[in-house]
Amino acid sequence: MSQRQVLQGVMSLLRTLLLDVVPTIQQTAALALGRLANYNDDLAEAVVKCDILPQLVYSLAEQNRFYKKAAAFVLRAVGKHSPQLAQAIVDCGALDTLVICLEDFDPGVKEAAAWALRYIARHNAELSQAVVDAGAVPLLVLCIQEPEIALKRIAASALSDIAKHSPELAQTVVDAGAVAHLAQMLLNPDAKLKHQILSALSQVSKHSVDLAEMVVEAEIFPVVLTCLKDKDEYVKKNASTLIREIAKHTPELSQLVVNAGGVAAVIDCIGSCKGNTRLPGIMMLGYVAAHSENLAMAVIISKGVPQLSVCLSEEPEDHIKAAAAWALGQIGRHTPEHARAVAVTNTLPVLLSLYMSTESSEDLQVKSKKAIKSILQKCTYLPALEPFLYDAPPNILKHVVGQFSKVLPHDSKARRLFVTSGGLKKVQEIKAEPGSLLQEYINSINNCYPEEIVRYYSPGYSDTLLQRVDSYQPLNN
Repeated sequence: MSQRQVLQGVMSLLRTLLLDVVPTIQQTAALALGRLANYNDDLAEAVVKCDILPQLVYSLAEQNRFYKKAAAFVLRAVGKHSPQLAQAIVDCGALDTLVICLEDFDPGVKEAAAWALRYIARHNAELSQAVVDAGAVPLLVLCIQEPEIALKRIAASALSDIAKHSPELAQTVVDAGAVAHLAQMLLNPDAKLKHQILSALSQVSKHSVDLAEMVVEAEIFPVVLTCLKDKDEYVKKNASTLIREIAKHTPELSQLVVNAGGVAAVIDCIGSCKGNTRLPGIMMLGYVAAHSENLAMAVIISKGVPQLSVCLSEEPEDHIKAAAAWALGQIGRHTPEHARAVAVTNTLPVLLSLYMSTESSEDLQVKSKKAIKSILQKCTYLPALEPFLYDAPPNILKHVVGQFSKVLPHDSKARRLFVTSGGLKKVQEIKAEPGSLLQEYINSINNCYPEEIVRYYSPGYSDTLLQRVDSYQPLNN
């Protein structure tokens, strides 16, 4: 007998047991089906093919609370694997029955129904819309107000999975009054509940300025900042994500985050954790800095640059390094003062080595190169630029020489230092195409010095002098 035949035999037997007159046998059969379906998508598909779902849905409305929990567990176990399997649950009319279960007297039945609805909604916008159309959202909002922590958690999680797909679905969650109730629960000591609440508020905030403003108006500040100090890593990460989703939209929302102490709190949070927990905080600093000079300066004043430099150097994962490189570029690209704040942390050589490294991912190389260029184009702090004359590839070198050509004509002290440090000599060694932008920059630098000084540091000048010695005829006494 093949494995498929055995499976069909098991399924038809369990289907028969679902119709047994003894309630405990029905429940045990449903539980067995749930465990099988939960194991992998092949078994979940077998449950669908054996036409078991209509029987479960029919019984879900009729039977006692124990059976309802078991039947909802089967629907959840089937629906979690793929959009196709979740659609099979919708097609057999399960949503209306599951929504009725959200009003059940027993919190365990509500919880089981919320789980099943969450697993259907999380796949895509169409399935999520089907859950909304069945009337689940207002009842899920009532569930988050119930005293049971487990029910609060799964209801918040289901609202998060509904809101994530589109602004319209997020608006449905807002219209049901979910945001105010979620915001009030941020003070709850339960870490799992907090991270589900923060996730739901993030999924609402991410879509648009209006939705983000609605979340802010629910007075999540300064309470959300306390979540950044939580012992639980998920709470920290989701709190950073929420602040990022708010700050990214407009300078005004970023300024609001700054005024609430959000930037300093996120920087502290980045310093207190490692790995992916840092990522949303790093990106949040980049978004804030990108909006304006003043906001970028707020990140600098809060000592964000040294913290981002630490992430750039010590994080092993390329995607986290890439985020830090991007954020540093957003901070340094505004004015010479901003660029200097980044340059003095010795970040530029690190960015250059990440850009040049063959072991860096393509994304990290691109982000490092972009950050270097945007910082260099504003940087007038010459001690940070000089090492680049020796190490940078031609496409970066052009920007470095360009900065020297801007600064040296107006700074006599820098001109002298450029000679004594060997910078002028190095510039004479650069081979530039005649008429190129690089050649123009070199000419501008050379024009800052007397011609004999430039000649003195040009390659081959010592040979020319020796030839003159050779050909020199001493004057006869």
